[in-house]
Amino acid sequence: MILFSLSTEHVRNTIITNEQGQIIYKTQTPSKLVGVRTTTIQKIKPNDDRYHMRNQFDVLGEIEWHKFSSSKFRSGGTEVETKEFIPKRGLWGRERVFIGPDNRPYRWNLKSRVVVLSRDDASRAEVARFHRATFGIVGRKRKAMLEVSPEVAHMMDTVIMTFIYVEKLRKDKEEASRSAAASGGP
Repeated sequence: MILFSLSTEHVRNTIITNEQGQIIYKTQTPSKLVGVRTTTIQKIKPNDDRYHMRNQFDVLGEIEWHKFSSSKFRSGGTEVETKEFIPKRGLWGRERVFIGPDNRPYRWNLKSRVVVLSRDDASRAEVARFHRATFGIVGRKRKAMLEVSPEVAHMMDTVIMTFIYVEKLRKDKEEASRSAAASGGP
């Protein structure tokens, strides 16, 4: 498995590193009180210059977040609404499905505490799983991690972009449930 560590569980503002500690992706979402927020996802650019070993990044894509209409993915000069690219499915919209660059169907399951990516075919083979950070009270302390199967390494950029999208949705649902419980709601 390919393991990525996240600097924080707030996926819209995080640094994603590989097992060697190299930054591979980073996300940034400027704060706004009103209007549309946009998450920019950057990817490390290969650096052949041995004398200037600074990390350089290219913009991989953006996610434009909307509350009352479909959010949008932008990448490689194209823009697509999330309701078209990764529509809801299942009970309470806890699944998001998409066709990968390999023309195979995939499904993110938004479980109560984590998201899991599987092939959306008869095999239902799991190909990625998010592990939340642990504080070490019970067991070892661990950063938030995304575990990805080498089977989908060829489409890692798509896995990362869709992961950021679905984990943000899952976290929003979790926070809404917590708020409702705290206020005595359903």
